[in-house]
Amino acid sequence: MIFSSLTFLFAYLPLTLAAYFLTSLRWRNLTLLLVSLFFYGWGEPVYITIMFLSILIDYTHGLLVEKYRDNDKKARWFVAQSVIFNLLLLGFFKYWDFLAANLSLIPGITVPQLGIPLPIGISFFTFQTMSYTIDVYRKDAPVQRNIISFGAFVTMFPQLIAGPIVKYKTVAEDLNHRVHSTENFALGARRFCVGLAKKVLLANSIGALWDAQLAAQGAGTLTAAGGWMGLLAFGFQIYFDFSGYSDMAIGLGQIFGFRFNENFDHPYLSTSVSEFWRRWHMSLTSWFREYLYIPLGGNRGGTVKTLRNILIVWFCTGFWHGASWNFILWGLYFAAWLILEKYVLRNVLDKTPAALKHLYTLIVVFVGWGIFAMEDLPVCGAYLAACFGGAPLWSALDGYTLRSYAITFGILIVASTTLGVRGWACLPEKAKKVLTPVLMALSLLICTAYLVDGSYNPFLYFRF
Repeated sequence: MIFSSLTFLFAYLPLTLAAYFLTSLRWRNLTLLLVSLFFYGWGEPVYITIMFLSILIDYTHGLLVEKYRDNDKKARWFVAQSVIFNLLLLGFFKYWDFLAANLSLIPGITVPQLGIPLPIGISFFTFQTMSYTIDVYRKDAPVQRNIISFGAFVTMFPQLIAGPIVKYKTVAEDLNHRVHSTENFALGARRFCVGLAKKVLLANSIGALWDAQLAAQGAGTLTAAGGWMGLLAFGFQIYFDFSGYSDMAIGLGQIFGFRFNENFDHPYLSTSVSEFWRRWHMSLTSWFREYLYIPLGGNRGGTVKTLRNILIVWFCTGFWHGASWNFILWGLYFAAWLILEKYVLRNVLDKTPAALKHLYTLIVVFVGWGIFAMEDLPVCGAYLAACFGGAPLWSALDGYTLRSYAITFGILIVASTTLGVRGWACLPEKAKKVLTPVLMALSLLICTAYLVDGSYNPFLYFRF
């Protein structure tokens, strides 16, 4: 079940809100746990057992870390056990077949592929539960002694299947003492409607263009202009798809009294690749920085170790996204650009006009989206070669396509900037109070009409 579905909007969500707010404060974590388990089990009931196992293992290990806090060696061992369990869980379900297929290429080695379906959101919730024992060990968060409350943290449906990745310490206080108010509910509902519109009206409107250009590559008719239009289409689709989903998650969290950190900050306004990754999927980059890059030594051990740490983190970032060589290549591609900016391009970029830096960043990022989107590396290579002169520059069909999508591209470009936010901030408060419910109702109505009429409603990060 995804947020941008009629089932969620008009069945699950209203019933969940009714059940939650009709429950007394004392039992709301239990209600949240039960409705979240139902949400997760809607598509894959068998994998609820994984959720129970994850809750039990990390809950008990948090208690053990707290119990042996005076014995650092034992405490560290229990943290390690928790991390190993979560990585093995993620590795078995997500990476077994990939590793088996590649190991079987070695003469004399045959490893069977199991073909087990990937549990939805496993990459997100394993990282979240890992953060718990680490935070308890570091004394960044108190141990959670109530298994129901801990279970509510692990399974919380607003961010369960696609983030943002919520560290335990971020919501530790809210789990026990969150505030419910009409204002929070209204602000959360508004944020949810914004995210729904971004997902349904913006991301879905441009996704078909990427599919068309990829099909053109397969048919051998792709041009350079068509290739770049496809990359732009995918880049806008994944941004509004994922940031829209994050907005919906943050809004739902606020309705239920939780404060989730922001996950996007207008990344396409960046003037360097480094800045882009401070603005894109911020919960993931923050997680890797805090729980991997800094423990490895960060940039404190000299140039060689810093290079090693960057490569390790970005290899893991790419591999986290999927069990395929293109994701590993995508991670290392960005590692290379980050290293170049840190050690080679820094002075050059400092002297470069902002417009050129912005253009350079967008080219690097959108080429990266090409690597990200195409798991078949020969297809990816041919597609990118077409973009850089390996195909005719232009065709009559490109002109028709550009005319057809010109208004859509214009809206997407404006929506990816801060223009809308700044324009809204300039309005008088009375105007905001009148317009907010009108725009929310209009957004919900148009999105519903789109969902009823259309069949194209993918969610790109659903498979991660």
